[in-house]
Amino acid sequence: MPKSYPLEAALGRLVTPFQDFLARTTSGGIVLVVATIVALATATLWGAELPRQLWEAHLVVAAPGVFALEWTLHHWINDGLMALFFLLVGLELKREVQVGELATLRDAALPVIAAAGGIVVPSAIYSALNWGTPAVNGWAIPAATDIAFAVGILVLLSWRIPRSLIVFLTALAIADDLGAVLIIAVFYTEELRFGALGGAAACLGVLALLNRGGVRHLPAYLALGVVFWYFTYASGVHATLAGVLLALAIPARAASTEAQLRQCVGELREKLVAAGRRDAGAHEHAEVPALAAALERAGQAAQTPLERLEHLLAPWVTFAVIPLFALANTGIDLSAVQWAEALSSRVTLGVVLGLVVGKFAGITLFSWIAVRSGVARLPQGVTWRQLMGAAWLAGIGFTMSLFIAQLAFHDPALVEEAKLGILLASATAAVIGLAWLALAAGRRPVEG
Repeated sequence: MPKSYPLEAALGRLVTPFQDFLARTTSGGIVLVVATIVALATATLWGAELPRQLWEAHLVVAAPGVFALEWTLHHWINDGLMALFFLLVGLELKREVQVGELATLRDAALPVIAAAGGIVVPSAIYSALNWGTPAVNGWAIPAATDIAFAVGILVLLSWRIPRSLIVFLTALAIADDLGAVLIIAVFYTEELRFGALGGAAACLGVLALLNRGGVRHLPAYLALGVVFWYFTYASGVHATLAGVLLALAIPARAASTEAQLRQCVGELREKLVAAGRRDAGAHEHAEVPALAAALERAGQAAQTPLERLEHLLAPWVTFAVIPLFALANTGIDLSAVQWAEALSSRVTLGVVLGLVVGKFAGITLFSWIAVRSGVARLPQGVTWRQLMGAAWLAGIGFTMSLFIAQLAFHDPALVEEAKLGILLASATAAVIGLAWLALAAGRRPVEG
């Protein structure tokens, strides 16, 4: 038995529960809720001006003679760190399209069509309420679904609902994210600078060549990705789009096959057994570290670069980037809100009705049409009542809705009205969806 460190057992009891917490599907949503509560409490107790001064502090990143970026912390979070969020979204999307729930037309049909309904109907409701005003530019705000919140809440009922319903909502949210990315690229790009756009296109071309050439060295992609992000920002296209396009260039094929991994593991096992026989009675074998390193290399070769990068990014995005985004963007002084006036605001009403009513109606209606026409089918074991419960949960817009609101409006007053609508709608959709599924879902069937 290897010797343990003096405090290893005691600290292990502290570390293990924390690791378990990080591994839970719902933990990302929990952290996001906490960050939102902190942002609202801070703004309400000390006024919105105090946190605003913090996020408006300037941070300079420069390379002498090459570039200089002097942005506020708020800007760095929204245009810089959120590129990592979109990179993770792109990796998830590519994985689902290649080997996941969107891999075939038959599997992808229902979540993709449902996501289309969840974009079209909420956008139409918001536009109808704000038509003829500058606020109509925020039509895409209620078109988004927050995957961490929605799926996290659905997982709370995982023992009473079929697993296929969780898979359906996850695939729907990913398809919804793709729709939001396309909307940002097409409708929220104000001015194009073709010189920088050419630089971005050149970077994208090199990334594609690396992919087609079978280069699986992640640092090469990430280093070029930073340059690509800068050119994308300088071109006028929103910089976070670079994250999604970079994800599409990350190789999704492993360097070795499963059979090669088994063969390598077998050979290493034989060497380890042989080393033990040669040094019988020794507490430590000199060859073991080298064999362990070889096993680690073999395991990495059997993983795709896409999988490795997704595993690397996921905890940072979930527990750092998204909470920081929430802290920087959800601060509203609730004590200063004139509720009668706020709730009569077309922007707030449009967001609330779009997310709560529009998402439910759009997803349910488009899903029904797809199934009735034979284009798609209900997931195995899922009833219409359960699907409608998932449609309510899709009304939790939050992260992406807040992001689009920042792009849509330059008037701080409109941004605040949109924020209030997003918070109210997301909370309402979460409560209705959870209650609906708790009442409608039977006990989860036993799966073989």
